[in-house]
Amino acid sequence: MKQIFTSIVIFISSLSYAQNGLENIIVEKYYKSSALDTVANADGGVLPVGSVTYRIYADLLPGYKFQAAYGIDIIPAGISEGDHELRISTSTKFFNHEVRGNTSPTYTKNHAKTNTVMLDSWLSGGAACAGNFGILKSEDDSIMTVVNIDNILMNADTSCGIPLNQQDGLIAGSPQSVTFLGLDSEIAILGSENVGPNGQLISTYNGSWAVLGGAVGPDSLSNKVIIAQLTTDGIFSFELNIQIGTPNGDVQKYVAKNPMPNEILLESLSYTAIPDSTSSVFTKYSNSDTNSIMLYPNPVKDFFYVQLLENKKLSNAVATLFSSEGRTVKTINYQNLNSAELYKIDSSELSDGIYFLEIKADNFISRSKIIK
Repeated sequence: MKQIFTSIVIFISSLSYAQNGLENIIVEKYYKSSALDTVANADGGVLPVGSVTYRIYADLLPGYKFQAAYGIDIIPAGISEGDHELRISTSTKFFNHEVRGNTSPTYTKNHAKTNTVMLDSWLSGGAACAGNFGILKSEDDSIMTVVNIDNILMNADTSCGIPLNQQDGLIAGSPQSVTFLGLDSEIAILGSENVGPNGQLISTYNGSWAVLGGAVGPDSLSNKVIIAQLTTDGIFSFELNIQIGTPNGDVQKYVAKNPMPNEILLESLSYTAIPDSTSSVFTKYSNSDTNSIMLYPNPVKDFFYVQLLENKKLSNAVATLFSSEGRTVKTINYQNLNSAELYKIDSSELSDGIYFLEIKADNFISRSKIIK
């Protein structure tokens, strides 16, 4: 049975900031299990064929720190404003490795070479196993990639991007440990040895997982902090609220809905997995309550797609791609943009680096970060 650790997290109420330090929440399809993985999983527990492992990252500006993912009820029951549920769910069950698994990723990289512990479900603040940060597979340098000695975790399903045995999304370092508050009973399903009914749910209005002192990503420029990994063969969804620390010592709070005056609405804090999606990384950016786009895949290779969300239609829109230095790289004029269409943009001529896509139209502006 997995162990659960609890402590106290203090939420600071003061807010002072000039820019939004949490740019986005990124969801990566890390791996999709095959029949071979299931058969060879004698020590791991029930792993259904076709289970998908999802990794969730907080994409922060340089100098900002992930402090906590939380649920809180600010205003009395019956009033929706200020209600911020922390919710993670699946229509079936979350996979939990019965021998090495834990509610946080405490297994070692040597343990990762055996069985299916790399697919365990957990909550984190930067770590993906002991002594290793979690990073997007596309940002992995392929050095010291885990090679499973049981000849499993080799499925090269295209919906999950780079195969796990080529780039494992682990990089050596010293990530901080995660602390749980008020989630003992809620996260028990991540230590229940794969038993219980379908329809598993983590939900709280009074709990959190946090990194005391704050956590940053292993790359100070891109500053992506892994905050969870969940494996399931069901319909996966989450609704999160996140507190981050600013470079000057203040805090910012981001919520999935019902923002109060001292909170920032970020639509990517709500997510439902798209069944049979061929994209390995999901990124949804928004800059207001109503203006939003979906951009994928990200990181990009030779091309990427842009889609408007929320039944929008734009006339005479201009899409401009900027380099990280602010230089205009590409400009595309669209007579009409609408949420029913996917718009393909060629990125084959771009050098590796960070770019920004800006879409402007009457009463609409959206800016998204792109990595190649």
